[in-house]
Amino acid sequence: MNRLSSSLLGLILGILVVALSGCASTPPTRFFVLSSTSGPEEMRSREVEHCFGIGIGPVKIPEYLNQSEIVTRVTQNEVRVDEFAKWAEPLENNISHTLAENLSSLLCIRSIAVFPWKAQTPIDYRIDVDVIQMDGMLGGSALLDVSWTISDGTDRKKPALVTKRSTYREPTTAGDYGSLVSAQSRNLASLSRAIAEAILQLSK
Repeated sequence: MNRLSSSLLGLILGILVVALSGCASTPPTRFFVLSSTSGPEEMRSREVEHCFGIGIGPVKIPEYLNQSEIVTRVTQNEVRVDEFAKWAEPLENNISHTLAENLSSLLCIRSIAVFPWKAQTPIDYRIDVDVIQMDGMLGGSALLDVSWTISDGTDRKKPALVTKRSTYREPTTAGDYGSLVSAQSRNLASLSRAIAEAILQLSK
């Protein structure tokens, strides 16, 4: 093998080593989901004579959250998108399903549906959620800022029965995405309790 061929082979092997080492150092992508909370079912046991048909949604999220990657806050004016930490399903769907599961444990539910639901689905109350901010700092806290309404589920033309804006903040237990998502799940649990309490007040 001549000197030119040897040099070319060495160059090719060097490129392959660099490429393979780069691939080996790439972290695996992790996928996360929000979770419902299971705890004492105080409100449901207190009001078992009232069972409801609930419709969740639509849930709206701001455009900066409309992506599979999880968004964290660096400063008030800067966010970070991590390509290796992603939501396992569209965020608005995950929020809807988590709220539905939480409300099922807090209220006596006759039926519960996530938008869009079939026209014949019996709905007493419709819950619309508009997420204003949902992020946080790794190792800091998770922030959930939402406006939400409860409307008559039988007539979409009627004005909202309840309109509120709620802000929740939960500390993370560690500086990783799993802790941040767990904290956001707790924020959604607090929102669910506020919604359940409002529904109980409306039913009196």
